[in-house]
Amino acid sequence: MKIIIKRFDKPDGVRTFTKGKFELVNIGGIQLGRASYEPGWVWKEHIGKISGTELCEVEHLGIVLNGQAAVLMRDGKQVILKPGDIFYVPPGHDSWVVGKEPYTSLHLLGASQYASAKK
Repeated sequence: MKIIIKRFDKPDGVRTFTKGKFELVNIGGIQLGRASYEPGWVWKEHIGKISGTELCEVEHLGIVLNGQAAVLMRDGKQVILKPGDIFYVPPGHDSWVVGKEPYTSLHLLGASQYASAKK
């Protein structure tokens, strides 16, 4: 066994789209992601067209680093994610940046499927 250290400033992959990017790091047999969205980013508009689905069908487990994002579930429940929040969001949601500050979060679950074309 050896220790592995990686950084998001040298990601293994980057998925770019209008008003944002999703950086990927492969480590310890899993894929982690860092989402960076500009003000005005909306999942339906900027990722939905890539994924080919009406709502995000990826489950997410993550941590908000900065900014705020709203999450609207298929059933109408809505929450605002804020810095320091550790979140679990199940499949079937829309999301968008709230306010004028960029939003950044780390994704510990769901990174491999997020912002990729539907297969």
